[in-house]
Amino acid sequence: MALAEPVSRALAAAHWPSRDPVGGLLVWQAVGLAGGLALLGAGVVYGLAPFGPSLPAALDAVADAASGGAPLPPIGIDHGVALVAAGVLAVRLVGVLAAVTVRTLLARRRHRDLLDLLGTPWPAVPGARVLDHPLPVAYCLPGLRSRLVLSAGVLDTLDPQRVRAVLAHEQAHLRERHDLVVLPFVAWGATAPFVRGMVCAQLAVAALIEMRADDVAAARTCAAELTGALRSMGGAAPAAALSSFTTALDHRLVRISAPPAPLPVAVRVGVRLLALTIVGLPTALLLLP
Repeated sequence: MALAEPVSRALAAAHWPSRDPVGGLLVWQAVGLAGGLALLGAGVVYGLAPFGPSLPAALDAVADAASGGAPLPPIGIDHGVALVAAGVLAVRLVGVLAAVTVRTLLARRRHRDLLDLLGTPWPAVPGARVLDHPLPVAYCLPGLRSRLVLSAGVLDTLDPQRVRAVLAHEQAHLRERHDLVVLPFVAWGATAPFVRGMVCAQLAVAALIEMRADDVAAARTCAAELTGALRSMGGAAPAAALSSFTTALDHRLVRISAPPAPLPVAVRVGVRLLALTIVGLPTALLLLP
């Protein structure tokens, strides 16, 4: 409950992730994973409590009974309800994640087939397609058979340096598989859209992957070329794609033009250790005999 609401809201409102997008994404992944484990683990641990003083002892007792050993003691209704609730929640979480994943993959496959049919391969960039459209639009379609898409308007409107900045941004999305980072948060937001903290998490993670791609592109080209390209472009990419052009564009332009000071090395290390601790410490404590 803490991770889903106050922690997620506070992390979404924090300013430090913009100074270390990679660290921020790691903490968000840890919060999501630890929240899911806690949600399911609470029911399992409470439900199995009558079988042993610790989770490993209870699991050993269950395994022993299943193999014909000592029978398990009876459990109360509350423990049974906890186990059933954990099972229902597990099915719900996994089911929504599977449904969102399948729906996204199918949408990307359909879109990729259309791109291969309507787009013109661009020899300068492997896997890139150029669409005959006058408006400047660029996006990437992630996956095992990824595509980087540019409209003819991009090549007509932007000079070569700005085109390179756009390509660097989209290639960062593809290379670092930002689609896999976002997908669990999309699923969790669909699982409980009434939990504001989970919706905040989805929006914050989407913003951070754009910041990360901006940082990579600015380092490979230059900030002025990237901001010029972003100002020149607009429009929305398909839902199955990852697009550079979000509603937070003004904030991104300011951040690219005047980058915030990076976090000190010690703080960056501490952020990564925090992410590891959020997931690892509660799990390790539960697994102690």
